[in-house]
Amino acid sequence: MAQNKNRGALPMLRLTFPIAMEQFFRILVSSVDTMMLSSYSNDAVAAVGLVSQYVFFLTLVFSVIGTGCSIVLAQYLGAQKSARDLNHIAQAGTVMVFFASLFLTVLVLFGTGPLLSCYELEDSVRRYAWQYFVIFGGISCFFNAFSLLQGAILRSYGYTGEAMIVSIVANVVNVLGNAISLYGWFGLPVLGVPGVAGASGLSLVVSCVLFACVIRRRKDVVFSLKEISKVPPQSFRIVLSIGVPTAGESLSYNISQIVIMAMISTLGTYAMSAQVYTMTILRFVFVSAVAIGTATQIKAGYLVGARQSDVAYRKVFIYQLVATTCSMLMIVVVNLAKHPIVRIFTDIPDVHALVCTLLLYSAYIEFGRSLNLVYVGALKGAGDVRFPVLYGICSNWGIMVLGSYILGLRCGLGLVGFWLGIGTDETTRGIVMFFRWRSQRWKKHALVK
Repeated sequence: MAQNKNRGALPMLRLTFPIAMEQFFRILVSSVDTMMLSSYSNDAVAAVGLVSQYVFFLTLVFSVIGTGCSIVLAQYLGAQKSARDLNHIAQAGTVMVFFASLFLTVLVLFGTGPLLSCYELEDSVRRYAWQYFVIFGGISCFFNAFSLLQGAILRSYGYTGEAMIVSIVANVVNVLGNAISLYGWFGLPVLGVPGVAGASGLSLVVSCVLFACVIRRRKDVVFSLKEISKVPPQSFRIVLSIGVPTAGESLSYNISQIVIMAMISTLGTYAMSAQVYTMTILRFVFVSAVAIGTATQIKAGYLVGARQSDVAYRKVFIYQLVATTCSMLMIVVVNLAKHPIVRIFTDIPDVHALVCTLLLYSAYIEFGRSLNLVYVGALKGAGDVRFPVLYGICSNWGIMVLGSYILGLRCGLGLVGFWLGIGTDETTRGIVMFFRWRSQRWKKHALVK
C-alpha cells in the first residue's frame, strides 16, 4: 500500500532527473513555439508574451490547490497515513479545481477585452493577444486545471518519471499543432495565432487523459472519486491553509511581472520582444534549479512527515549548492554562445543587441533565483509557508517593482534597469530564505505532529 512505503528513502536523482527533463522539454517546446511565431509575425511574439503573463496567473491559481495537495500528500505519505486520508486530500483538490476553472473560464471570456484596453498596444498586437488568451486561457482553462492537479498528485507519490512522459507527449502534440497552424501542412489553411492557441489547448486535453490513465494503473496512488461529496471539511481547510499562502508568493511575483511588462511596453514593441526572447533563453539556464527545487519540496515533505527533520536540514544545503553551481555554469555557457543563439530568434539588429546585453546581467538574477527555488521549496515542503509569502510580497513590490521603475524609467536605464531591479529582488530574497532555513524555525510548522 502507498502508506507503507518509505518514500523518504527515494534517491534525490530519481526525483530530480525526470523533473529536469520534463522542464527542459517543456521549455524547448515553448522556445520552438516562439521561433515559429517569430517567423510568422513579430507582433504575434509580443502579443503572446504579454498575455502569457496572465496565462501563468491562471496556472498559479490552480497551483494553489495542486501545490497544497502535493505538500500535504508528501507529509502524509512520509507519516504513513491511511489510504482514506490520502484520498480525501485528492478529492478535496478535485472539487476545488472544478469550481475554480468554471469561474476563471467565464472571467477570461468576458474580461479579456477590458483587460487589453489598459495597455498601449498596436492594433495587430491587441488582436493577437485577445485571440490567444480567449482560446488558450479561457476555453482550455478546465483542462489546464485538471492536468496540473493530476500531475501534482502523481509527483507527490514519487512518480516523476511518468509525469515526464506525459508532459513530453503533450508537448509533441503542441508542436505538431503549431506547425500545422502556422505552415499550412497537409494543404490545411494557415490559422495563425488562433491555431497556435488551439494546439496548446489540445495538448492539455491529451495530458489530462494520459494522467488519468497513469494514475489508474498505479495501484498505490490513492485517487478515487467515489463518495466525493462526503469529503470532510478539514481536508479542504488543510489544502487551502498550505496552498493559498504557498502560492501567494508566486502570485505576487507574477502580478509584479505583469506590472513590469506593462512598464516595458511603454518602451516599444522591440523592448517587449527582447524581454520575451531573453526570458525564453534563460528558461534553459534555470531548468536544473527548478527541478532541484521541486524535488527538494517533495523530499522535505517526506522527511518532515517521517520525523527526520535533522536529515532534511543537512541535505537541503547540498541541494542548494548543486542548483547554484548548475545555474552559474549554464549562464556562462549561454553568454559564450549568445550571438548564434539570439540569431535563432531574431534578425532585427536592435532586438539582437538588447537581448545580448540582458544576458550579461542575467547572472545576477540566476544566482539569486537558484537560492530562492531550493530554500523556498524546502520551507514549503516542511510546512513553513507564511514567512516566504510575507517576505516575498514585500520584496516583489518594495525592491523589484519599485527598483525597476526607478532604474528603468526614472533613471533612463531602460531594460537594463528593469533587470537590475529584478536581480536585486531575487538575490536579497534568496539570502533571507537561506537564513530562514538555517534558523530551523520551520520545524514547528510540520503538518503531522
